[in-house]
Amino acid sequence: MARCAVFASGNGSNFLHIQESLHRDPVHQLACLVCDRPDAPVVQRALRGGTPVLPLVYQRDAAGKLDRRTAERGVIPLLQRLQVDCLVFAGFMRLITPTLLNAFPDRILNIHPSLLPRHPGARGLADSIASDDQQLGITIHLVDEGMDTGPVICQQSFTRVSGAAPEQEEQQIHELEHTTYPRVIREFLDTLSG
Repeated sequence: MARCAVFASGNGSNFLHIQESLHRDPVHQLACLVCDRPDAPVVQRALRGGTPVLPLVYQRDAAGKLDRRTAERGVIPLLQRLQVDCLVFAGFMRLITPTLLNAFPDRILNIHPSLLPRHPGARGLADSIASDDQQLGITIHLVDEGMDTGPVICQQSFTRVSGAAPEQEEQQIHELEHTTYPRVIREFLDTLSG
């Protein structure tokens, strides 16, 4: 058996599909949600689904910058106490430091709404849809110190249809996320417990 923690910052549509998938999984478990925004809709989705929520609280240092290292140091012992084997980023809108990377080496997954290396970063979905790319899709990758630069685990794509509205393309990308990410997470957990 392997256990994961999902990190999220927003609405939680990917989280909801992951939570449902792991609640049905007889082997693996969703240990908790870690969220950096207490008012994010994902928090209520987790609580309604019976998933514990851990806050990731960022303070500002003397220079006014977010102190990510201290926040990560605070949550790592809680994750260890919950026997978390890997971290799953699903709409988590923060870069992490080596502190968290070293605590979970090669065990942090992220999903990105473009076919990396094209359109990395927070505007990946909008940039992808605004592009002239013939293929749109998603990338699931391991997290490293860069922004969307880690080794690719899986990519899924579709061919654009001429005249499709941007909203339709965005919906197709979200559908790929919702079907692919839970499956890849379960497969990744299989490798950790096997």
